[in-house]
Amino acid sequence: MTLITASYLEQIEKWPKKGHHIMAQYNEEKVVVYQSYRPSIGNFAIKNQYFGGDFSLTRMTWIKPNFLWMMYRNGWGTKEGQEIVLAIHLKRKAFERYLNLAVHSSYKQEIYGSRDNWTEAVKNSDIRLQWDPDHDPYGAKLERRAIQLGIRNDEIEKFAKDDIIEIEDITEFIQQQREYVVNKNLERLMVPIETPYVPNNIETSKRLNLD
Repeated sequence: MTLITASYLEQIEKWPKKGHHIMAQYNEEKVVVYQSYRPSIGNFAIKNQYFGGDFSLTRMTWIKPNFLWMMYRNGWGTKEGQEIVLAIHLKRKAFERYLNLAVHSSYKQEIYGSRDNWTEAVKNSDIRLQWDPDHDPYGAKLERRAIQLGIRNDEIEKFAKDDIIEIEDITEFIQQQREYVVNKNLERLMVPIETPYVPNNIETSKRLNLD
């Protein structure tokens, strides 16, 4: 597994406790995001290292750079249709492009001015932005907010093939770590190393309402 992990209990001492943060594992070349799929889609992606087959290019797909938010969403890989968990190593320049294009999924007057402006921006954008409560390993809400990005139209075609460095199957790792959560043994829980991601464009950071 190329995903870099560390002790959950050690990491939470360093993570911000509240505010809007893009928590992610990244370096100069890439940013890791997570998705969960049914076997027909997930296994195709693992084998071919791109999204095809039963993967739909006509539906919006959501990516999550925050590991524990993904685990909350897919029930640690136990929800139907989300059994295969993928760590998608994206080109950093692609992730930056998504952030630069992103439009909030709900109206923000301080950013868009009028509701009509926001509606037009949503209609014309291929990237949707949503902030949700982050969660701990047991699924409890935190004060910190976690980001997810919805991708569609021209951008989903780029995401499916061109923007990907590696698609990594982390299903077995998730199954192992889930046992520690179920048994309330967080001392043994390992999660991907994550730190707050700051976009290159300061105007993008302001528009995303990052802390």
